[in-house]
Amino acid sequence: QVQLVESGGGLVQPGGSLRLSCAASGIIFRMYAMGWYRQAPGKQRELVADISSGRSTNYADSVKGRFTISRDNAKNTVYLQMNSLKPEDTAVYYCKAGRSLSDDYWGQGTQVTVSS
Repeated sequence: QVQLVESGGGLVQPGGSLRLSCAASGIIFRMYAMGWYRQAPGKQRELVADISSGRSTNYADSVKGRFTISRDNAKNTVYLQMNSLKPEDTAVYYCKAGRSLSDDYWGQGTQVTVSS
């Protein structure tokens, strides 16, 4: 019954922006840390950003200063604002919900392609 549904991916030119959304259901959203991960072809899945239930944030060095993670507990939604996009940001982006001593939940992913 737990569902994480990503949206907002697409094709964008270098230097452009996208905002990804992840809508969660079936969990007590405010109790969960949320994260965005990405996986490019031939590479391992990597953490992009995460946000705790207390709204503390953490970013990969490669996106620091360009991406912003936020959450709206009233909407059960976590966002990833992506600015100054680079071709190396091209990947499938996945949403994750996690909690200590509890299962992790993953969305199906949304494709982000940065190309001219």
